[in-house]
Amino acid sequence: MSKTAKLELDGKVYELPAVVGSEGEVGIDISKLRDQSGCITLDDGYGNTGSCVSHITFIDGEKGILRYRGIPIEELAEKSSFVETAFLIIYGHLPNHAEIRRFSDLLTENQMLHEDLKYHFEGFPSSAHPMAILSSMINASSCFYPGLMGPANKARFEVHAARLISQVRTIAAFSHRKSHGLPIIYPKPAYKYTANFLHMLFSEPYQDFDLKPEVVKALDLIFLLHADHEQNCSTSTVRMVASSQANLFASASAGVCALWGPLHGGANQAVIEMLEEIHQSGDDGRRFIEAAKDKTSGKKLMGFGHRVYKNHDPRAKIIKKACDDVLGTLRIADPLLDIAKRLEEAALKDSYFIDRKLYPNVDFYSGIIMRALGIPTEMFTVIFAIGRMPGWIANFKEIMDEPKTRIYRPRQIYIGPKLNPYVPITERK
Repeated sequence: MSKTAKLELDGKVYELPAVVGSEGEVGIDISKLRDQSGCITLDDGYGNTGSCVSHITFIDGEKGILRYRGIPIEELAEKSSFVETAFLIIYGHLPNHAEIRRFSDLLTENQMLHEDLKYHFEGFPSSAHPMAILSSMINASSCFYPGLMGPANKARFEVHAARLISQVRTIAAFSHRKSHGLPIIYPKPAYKYTANFLHMLFSEPYQDFDLKPEVVKALDLIFLLHADHEQNCSTSTVRMVASSQANLFASASAGVCALWGPLHGGANQAVIEMLEEIHQSGDDGRRFIEAAKDKTSGKKLMGFGHRVYKNHDPRAKIIKKACDDVLGTLRIADPLLDIAKRLEEAALKDSYFIDRKLYPNVDFYSGIIMRALGIPTEMFTVIFAIGRMPGWIANFKEIMDEPKTRIYRPRQIYIGPKLNPYVPITERK
């Protein structure tokens, strides 16, 4: 028997069907409410609104569960790689040998940027933020690749999806090099995805970057853990833009812009900025922890707790080990990293944080790892964007594959002035 909800308005009862997800999630379908009643619902910020049904990612914030296409994030982190996980997210299944070989080949074949895009790079000042460059370059790339309207042609979509995943790291690395006045380093076909990004980021014309396995694995894990996260701000932006039948590159560029906002993609950067503030004040972290407990102090422990995960962030436990491995391998003497470890230890033992379930999240550990790798803080959100690209592409594909998709067009409740006559300028006060 199907479930329904009843809404009474002005003495009239409206029956609204319930939609039940594969994991038992229940949503009330209000798609016909406006036609039936003339009313709309108001949910400022969409915190209680499901904008779509999706096959891609499942999150249970209460239980701390994250699954890509049904596979627990813990299993993927242990057994998979970013490239294999990207295929899973986009195409809905783990690839066989032939599929992963073709996908990897497409990534390699499409990692170079069109030569004319170099002129676009030259137009940016050296002070340009890497996210501004990334968004602009991705959007501009669509000019060079015709036939980007959608995945109707399977082979064409496969190429464009691989091109976007591959070139986003090339653009990111080039933008970093340009902003620091460094010569551009081109990708090497022999290197795998994440190793190639580190090579383009840190190698010099006279010396290749030392690609330590622990370092490559840690960054690959950061990409994997950020590959998708359901209907967040940037992913919803990609879907909204895609619903207008904008091309893949334009939709992804819009996602980059949404991610650039500090309330979305800037959390791991905020962690490092907090550590710098603590260090510059002469504190070793202890005073800051006590201040964070005082609501009147204005101090907030960044990288702890999560809006979605009410228990623990399942990605945090995974990345903590990678963080420990990287710090152990590199043996970096950095006072900020020492403060971070002290904050972590205190928060995991202090009843104030335990009772409020304020545990370190994925942003806390990923920020520390990137700091240890020497990645500048302005590149942190760019790293996030590289990792999130498979999720954006998968959501774009889901929009294009659904024949019933309509352009997204939310409503509003108008609270401005009522009817006003036009007053000539000579009569205005």
